[in-house]
Amino acid sequence: MDLEHGNCWDTDKGSWKTVLVLAYQSLGVVYGDLSISPLYVYRSTFAEDIQHSETNEEIYGVLSFVFWTLTIVPLFKYVFVVLRADDNGEGGTFALYSLICRHAKVSLLPNRQVADEALSTYLLEHPPEKKKQSKVKLLLEKHSALHTALLILVLVGTCMVIGDGLLTPAISVFSAVSGLELSMTKAHHQYAVVPITCFILVCLFALQHYGTHRVGFFFAPVVLIWLLCISTLGIYNIIQWNPHVYQALSPYYMFKFLEKTRKSGWMSLGGILLCITGSEAMFADLGHFSYTAIQIAFTFLVYPALILAYMGQAAYLSQHHTTTNNIGFYDSVPESVRWPVLIIAILASVVGSQAIISGTFSIINQSQSLGCFPKVKVVHTSDKIHGQIYIPEINWALMILCVAVTIGFRDIKHLGNASGLAVMTVMLVTTCLTSLVIVLCWNKTPLLALSFLIFFGSVELLYFSASLTKFREGAWLPILLALFLMTIMFVWHYATIKKYEYDLHNKVSLEWLLALGPSLGIARVPGIGLVFTDLTSGIPANFSRFVTNLPAFHRILVFVCIKSVPVPFVPPAERYLVGRVGPAAHRSYRCIVRYGYRDNHQDVDSFESELVKKLADFISYDWYRKQRGNSSSEDDASRSNESTSERRLAVIGTVAFAGASAYEETMQPASGSVGFQTVDSITDVIEMEPLGEKKRVRFAIDDDFEGDSQAETEALLHEELEDLVAAQQSGTAFILGHSHVRAKQGSSLLKRLAINYGYNFLRRNCRGADVALKVPPVSLLEVGMVYVV
Repeated sequence: MDLEHGNCWDTDKGSWKTVLVLAYQSLGVVYGDLSISPLYVYRSTFAEDIQHSETNEEIYGVLSFVFWTLTIVPLFKYVFVVLRADDNGEGGTFALYSLICRHAKVSLLPNRQVADEALSTYLLEHPPEKKKQSKVKLLLEKHSALHTALLILVLVGTCMVIGDGLLTPAISVFSAVSGLELSMTKAHHQYAVVPITCFILVCLFALQHYGTHRVGFFFAPVVLIWLLCISTLGIYNIIQWNPHVYQALSPYYMFKFLEKTRKSGWMSLGGILLCITGSEAMFADLGHFSYTAIQIAFTFLVYPALILAYMGQAAYLSQHHTTTNNIGFYDSVPESVRWPVLIIAILASVVGSQAIISGTFSIINQSQSLGCFPKVKVVHTSDKIHGQIYIPEINWALMILCVAVTIGFRDIKHLGNASGLAVMTVMLVTTCLTSLVIVLCWNKTPLLALSFLIFFGSVELLYFSASLTKFREGAWLPILLALFLMTIMFVWHYATIKKYEYDLHNKVSLEWLLALGPSLGIARVPGIGLVFTDLTSGIPANFSRFVTNLPAFHRILVFVCIKSVPVPFVPPAERYLVGRVGPAAHRSYRCIVRYGYRDNHQDVDSFESELVKKLADFISYDWYRKQRGNSSSEDDASRSNESTSERRLAVIGTVAFAGASAYEETMQPASGSVGFQTVDSITDVIEMEPLGEKKRVRFAIDDDFEGDSQAETEALLHEELEDLVAAQQSGTAFILGHSHVRAKQGSSLLKRLAINYGYNFLRRNCRGADVALKVPPVSLLEVGMVYVV
């Protein structure tokens, strides 16, 4: 990825309006969490470890830390570096991981193909063969333990993002509602804040199934009003109480602060780091907006507003030393506007919580796409806005945990400690992955990557160490939650890999399938049989089990592999790879359906109908290819062994053929032209042509061909298409494996617990493949398989 990519100053005048609109819309989605941090930063910082004294050295030191932390991490690190490490415009932990996996062979996904590298969203800016191999890349590829370590690092970041999705709504809403304490007696406030907070949280989670887009238009104005509100209050407090507070921005006050407070000051950094909560959202939500829009919104609005807000609070507190026990945000708000500010703060906290909840749904969806999370129901709440999803099971689990945490802690200090540790862990993971991207993807020197890692990593490690000291005061929660989620994700991924390896070692040869026939008592029954498998080549063991117990299979047989590719999106025109299994007379095919980690797997109304269309297009193309090849003796020689090997796979796009009249009445294809590429997916050694140089093929029988050959080809084509249509009318059977996984004898106790109990429990209680594929129950055939891994 080139460092010059996405430079905001390269935007022409005609697109500035669009960029500014996107920057405005990003306020509600990206900056909701970050903008409400002034509600609780000072209160969490001064909660216990340090006290606000008459000398003001503490408050000035904290302001200096806040200013430089906001400048170094969100501004320098994210806006100017990390946002450039996008994956086809997508951001987040999985975007960095997919970039690294494409530039180095470190992915643990087992079904990688050369054909995937020809995707338009996969193309590398610097092909490996044209660049000198990096020593870091060679080291990563050589040691498989580093592949596992890299995946664990990504999973740790993912788990902490989910933990942040639990903690941010609790601390945000609780901090906003706590403003009631200045308008109520202590006795009333004690029994009012927690119930009101829980009520708002329940309403927030209960409305998730409507989708963000239904109320999304309301988010940006709320955050904009809130930013204008806190910046105005900041300017007022600076002018009213201490116009010289700007001097505290000097780094001198940070050293003065640590010199005076020593260990207590270092421990209080766990509260200061809350000023950058939500910074990761700038990168995670990059795909919904653009680099330029997010950069403009933060640099020219969010960043100045936050700095003014913190300076204003510091200016007020520097002249009010009697508020040591109540050093919260609302102390600096004039009493005349306190109620309007309270209402806006509550609305802003709800918006910030909504953004992090939506981000949690997205990252869990990405995790299950890469085989790292059990299958859960994913509801796409918007047909027009990509990425607007809702996961019912996760939503209700988050709601219960969020309410439980609020009731259990009932304190901003403990909530802040827990949230701070989760935030810093995610940022450390992002820093480590970005340093790898600098070397592997941007082809920069390891020294530059190491400098990036040391500079930003040391700052984040300082805050991370301070957060760990608060383990008993709330920081234990994200660690416990991460361990629980890591266990689930790693067990699921480990068992998935082992199942694939078992299928790979026990697959049946193609010759075995071709030998099945009437002489062996095998019958071909009407209809289409879709055999689902994770294999991209060969005949899966579950099909041999099926035929062994029921000696018959369908007239049209299709081996379907639905696989995830380490790219955010796979264009619909490049999604289907179709080829033959055996000779044309056998009527057996292979179809590989490829999805990116942010693709909607239910993007078609009927998977069966879509698949039949792709098969019809492939059959037309394949007969056309064969007829054109009749004039080439080289092609004839290359096809001499077609009966004993799988055919090359063709990328079947979305444009239908203008075919011969022989089958127009049957299939009724639309007129058009389409380009195809082929690849030997079995050996994965044939390079595909670049997409920009695809050969355009219009399916039409040339008059120049010999009449006999043309007539024979048309007859065979017509016959195969008729068989396909007749089979579709007879019905389709979806043949899926119903697996039970068991650890081998002699396996360790940990492995037996993980496989025999952990994985099988998760498999029984998660959604099956039949639900994800919308398989009608009457068409489902499950073949029992016991995997001994």
